Amino acid sequence: MAALAEYRQIIERVLSEYAQVPYAYGDIQTLTVFDREGDHYLLVNVGWDKRRVHGCLLHVDIIDGKFWIQRDGTEHGIAGELEAAGVPKDHIVLAFHSSKARQYTEYAVA
Repeated sequence: MAALAEYRQIIERVLSEYAQVPYAYGDIQTLTVFDREGDHYLLVNVGWDKRRVHGCLLHVDIIDGKFWIQRDGTEHGIAGELEAAGVPKDHIVLAFHSSKARQYTEYAVA
């Protein structure tokens, strides 16, 4: 259970840091959404840039003690940030790849 609490702190810290980076254009906010009970963590863009902007930039779930990256629209990818925070590669699943393609990544298959 201690590892789960630590993983929750890591993902919340990383997403909060992303949310602090201002957009260079438009009136757009980056919001964090933390569902600690369900272990769903999102980074969402909301605002206006000539038209409405609303979308999920990043979605990570914690499932069975692993980070499942469901969506990653960041420039460099959050997997490297999780590694830098001490998360082993075999605890990171690139869920946006098919289960067959995951075997060719350096991360967990499931």
